[in-house]
Amino acid sequence: MATMQFFSGFCLSGESELFASFLTSSEYEVAGFSLGAIKAYEYCLNTTKRVDTLTLLSPAFFLDRDEKFKRLQLLHFKKNKEKYIKNFLTNASLPCKNHLENYFFEGRYEELELLLNYKWDKKLKDIDIKVYLGSEDKIINTKEANNFFKEFATTYYLKEKGHTICKP
Repeated sequence: MATMQFFSGFCLSGESELFASFLTSSEYEVAGFSLGAIKAYEYCLNTTKRVDTLTLLSPAFFLDRDEKFKRLQLLHFKKNKEKYIKNFLTNASLPCKNHLENYFFEGRYEELELLLNYKWDKKLKDIDIKVYLGSEDKIINTKEANNFFKEFATTYYLKEKGHTICKP
């Protein structure tokens, strides 16, 4: 039996179980967390397979950030990758205690560059899109992301949740 297609976040692998309460696990659902939301979106744009629901969990959204911010992020990653990733995963976990270490997977410069520079658009048609955002997210500006996605998706703005939308 086919299962849901899930795309992992930056520096992560196998973390879909953290989001089980937001997913239907239907073979026609595609989902992704953070960087994985970009990959899930691109998958839906390019697949010929049936997709009924696209679930974007804290999508990596940096359309509101200037080029200086993006260059600095990439520079810090190049300068000290281990320190950058540790800080990133800590901020992604907040307000929870760092629970992502069990899902750590080596992050690459190219992935960080993609998530910082991705240009979201609204091309998807005939797919139910759900977007989950945490009000206490330390990675993205969820108000800007909500304003963008609410035009073509059902958005859920979760109070007191961070990037991983976990319970504090």
